[in-house]
Amino acid sequence: MIPVNKFKLTTEDKKLAIKALNKNWISSAGPEVKLFENKFKKLIGKKYCSSVSSGTAALEIALKIINLKKGDEVIIPNFTIISSAIAVIKQGAKPIPIDCDLYNWNMKIDLIEKNINKKTKAIIATHIYGYPIEIDKIKKICKKKNIILIEDAAEVLGHKYKGKHCGYFGDISIFSLYANKHITTGEGGMILTNNPKFKKKIFDYKNLCFGEKNRFNHYDIGWNYRYTNLQAALGINQLKRIKKIIKKKKDIGKYYYENLKNLPNIYIQKPYLSKNIENIYWVVGLLIKNKKISAEKFRRELKKYGVETRAFFWPMHLQTAFKKIKIKFRGPYKNSEYLSKYGFYVPSGLETTKKEVRFIANSIKKIANKLGL
Repeated sequence: MIPVNKFKLTTEDKKLAIKALNKNWISSAGPEVKLFENKFKKLIGKKYCSSVSSGTAALEIALKIINLKKGDEVIIPNFTIISSAIAVIKQGAKPIPIDCDLYNWNMKIDLIEKNINKKTKAIIATHIYGYPIEIDKIKKICKKKNIILIEDAAEVLGHKYKGKHCGYFGDISIFSLYANKHITTGEGGMILTNNPKFKKKIFDYKNLCFGEKNRFNHYDIGWNYRYTNLQAALGINQLKRIKKIIKKKKDIGKYYYENLKNLPNIYIQKPYLSKNIENIYWVVGLLIKNKKISAEKFRRELKKYGVETRAFFWPMHLQTAFKKIKIKFRGPYKNSEYLSKYGFYVPSGLETTKKEVRFIANSIKKIANKLGL
């Protein structure tokens, strides 16, 4: 079976982790944590950076520190991982999911503006799957309306938009270091800001809100979302070669595109949408244009060829978890529903070879022909 994600750790990556072990710095109190944070913020172009236990933890802290109140609203993508909505709900606020574009898969910016009202306190702008969202337009809206911009760059580490790294634009920006991301430390995340007040709150809330005078008299309810020195040691060297990693991901995506672009009823994203919108191909997604054939059926056929695949995100308004708590969705969500039913992605990890891409592409063509696509 060709797996969806095959990640590569170099000998040097492993050596740095072993070195940290030999120094007995294992927990969050270690020099590699600070070194990794400093290198990370320098790459993105932010003043402050704090490592946390996951991208989800980063989102939860981001929503906590902006002082949301019951009834406040936060705009989020409808087509994304569930973590954004959960983070909003945990703060007593209402997530307002926005439908996506059918072909770049990011939130539709015109719909963002239409859903802003006096209750809107923040926008979580997520770069989905590969194309950067037009974050400068969203930032302009936020500035005009005095709304906090939380930039979710979990899927685009190392990518740029208009010459700036994704993650540069948000009042608060978050990243994930999960196993399927461009660099990984197994689990982990980063949260960045230029705001010194946010900086202190981020550190406090990831660290149980210990008291200043009496350490064990905690001034608020926080979390233990700390990140370990051992994880940081694993990430430092990967960050050094982020340009090579990004190039490899783009090359894999472009190779798929060249092999599949002429299929009439299967859409594969282009390497570029415009001068400023390049595809980083975090995943290589395919979208079936013929409604007679579902993604699930196509994926079953690919499995027969020994190719692992993944379904696309399941949209927020169809989540079983939210039906239980009776969230009201504004909709319609035509595009995100279509993507969830007819979209899937194929193997594109850093260890995926050209030979494997050719095999997968040829298998897709055979299946498309068999199914009348």
